[in-house]
Amino acid sequence: MVTAKIIDLSGNAKGEVELPSVFKEAYRPDLIKRAVLAAQGNRYQPYGPRMYSGMDTSAASWGSGRGVAQIPRITNGNRAARVPQAVGGRRAHPPKPEAYRTEKVNKKERRMAIRSAIAATADAGLVKYRGHRFDTQLPLVAADELEDIGKTKDVVSFLQNAGVYEDVLRAKDGKNIRAGKGKVRGRRYKNRKSILIVATSDSPLMRSSKNLAGVDVISVDSLSTELLAPGTHAGRLTIWTESAISSLGGMFE
Repeated sequence: MVTAKIIDLSGNAKGEVELPSVFKEAYRPDLIKRAVLAAQGNRYQPYGPRMYSGMDTSAASWGSGRGVAQIPRITNGNRAARVPQAVGGRRAHPPKPEAYRTEKVNKKERRMAIRSAIAATADAGLVKYRGHRFDTQLPLVAADELEDIGKTKDVVSFLQNAGVYEDVLRAKDGKNIRAGKGKVRGRRYKNRKSILIVATSDSPLMRSSKNLAGVDVISVDSLSTELLAPGTHAGRLTIWTESAISSLGGMFE
């Protein structure tokens, strides 16, 4: 039997909880990567030009004998059109809206991936390898009173007492400007992922933690491999509530 200590809002141990067998799952980075990429691929929105983009023009070739290239030129002018090498012409190989971009993962592989990602949250080596900063034992289990916190300053106080607030500061300082054209397409900044808090249901904690850099709060029945392993890399710094650990046993046994 493997147990973990439960801490209260002051960071003091107030008991122990038996960990479900899902925390004994083998580490499978290959399955975790497949599950995360499939989840991201299934969110893709079809994009690309319409079929006849660049083709609806009056352009026609002048033929031979003019001393110029025999490419289509617009009527009553000499500007080239329609061909890919012309300014304003069609694209040679544009993205196809009809392309199939979704990915499928076998049910057993997907379930094993999320169990493996859950178990990875208890591996201090994997969590540190992701770059998280903490000064506590893993897995980190908090008392259920954490879910009733309604103010951000109280959440910050708990994270400081638990020895994980330094990771929130790391995520805050890690915000930077994206390279490339994405800066002008509504995604100017790149943000770091920090702590994941797993609760049992909708609670005041979900609103009070909303403004903390990189912190996500999710109910245990909404867990996904992508949340547990952002960027396909398992070992996210995770805080479980006592009730969430109990519910976890019934869901993934």
